[in-house]
Amino acid sequence: MGDSTLRRVLLTGDTVGGVWTFTLELAELLIAEGIDVCLATFGRMGSAAQREEAAAIPGLEWLDSSFKLEWMDDPWNDVERSGCWLLDVEKRFKPDVIHLNTLCHGALDWNAPVVVTVHSCVVSWWAAVKRVPLPNSWNRYRSEVKRSLKCADLVTAPSQPMLASVRENYGLDLACSRAISNARKATQFRIEPKHPFVLAAGRLWDEAKNIQALTEIAPRLPWPVFLAGDHQSPDGEVARLRGCSLLGQLSTADLASWFARAAIYALPARYEPFGLSALEAALSGCALVLGDIPSLREVWQDAAVFVPPDKPELLEAALRGLIEDPAHRERMARLAVSRARHYTPARMAAEYLESYEIARRCAGERRLACAS
Repeated sequence: MGDSTLRRVLLTGDTVGGVWTFTLELAELLIAEGIDVCLATFGRMGSAAQREEAAAIPGLEWLDSSFKLEWMDDPWNDVERSGCWLLDVEKRFKPDVIHLNTLCHGALDWNAPVVVTVHSCVVSWWAAVKRVPLPNSWNRYRSEVKRSLKCADLVTAPSQPMLASVRENYGLDLACSRAISNARKATQFRIEPKHPFVLAAGRLWDEAKNIQALTEIAPRLPWPVFLAGDHQSPDGEVARLRGCSLLGQLSTADLASWFARAAIYALPARYEPFGLSALEAALSGCALVLGDIPSLREVWQDAAVFVPPDKPELLEAALRGLIEDPAHRERMARLAVSRARHYTPARMAAEYLESYEIARRCAGERRLACAS
């Protein structure tokens, strides 16, 4: 492979969900290691708040676009066009590694080794949320993602359950793969005197978050429930969220302020491959009430109260139990903080740097085998 020094990384991501937060966190870590980073994003043009966040990372080159993501309605012309755009970016930027946080560009004619991180996917989302077979209208999505993953030099996911679902859903061996936990910088969050309210945050329109269960029981709780995030999906559908107070889309700093004051954070998810919002809440000293699913169990172990996503009455009981028992609530908050501090940015950066070297070795061995 020639010079083994890692100097440049091309990241892809999107501006419509938690992947944005992940890519900024990772980009900042890589730049601190002396690595040049170019971030190319899709989904929609970045907001003013996102521009401020990106500008706060010295040396980051951010190229945003409105190309559709592979899970959006009728995306394939955009996926093809964005692929051509990315190849042009590679020619100019000359990265040592391509790190894709989108799923359909792994099979492009890249010069550099490719890492694909599967933060989530429609196939696993559909199985967890809809619980019926994926419609035939998604066959192209499945085949394109499978081809992309098969061509990658290394595949990662933020939890072992997510990685296992990728193997199962796409029928891939993925011998060169690993789970790498996400992370957040603890200094971005703070713990203040707690106020008597429940908070939830994220893509409120996403059925996977199961916010509807929270709205169903909210009027019966002795504390108010606040919801932060976008309640309108990219295709214009608006979630009906009655019984709660809507805060809208908040900046990172404003959301951190709400986390700091919230006594309880609720995420009764049906599907959540890692859960960055829960990590942010835990770093802010919130007691956690989470959906009882394998990925969240793996991440939080005994540091959260888990509830079956299909049992709103148990969600209500779990929240009431924390509201009415301050000692229990404070103990669960301490456990959440302790567990959250396990997911350090330094650890995540080290694992991705190691993964990049593995991908470079795998790519070199594969090319030598093809040439012989």
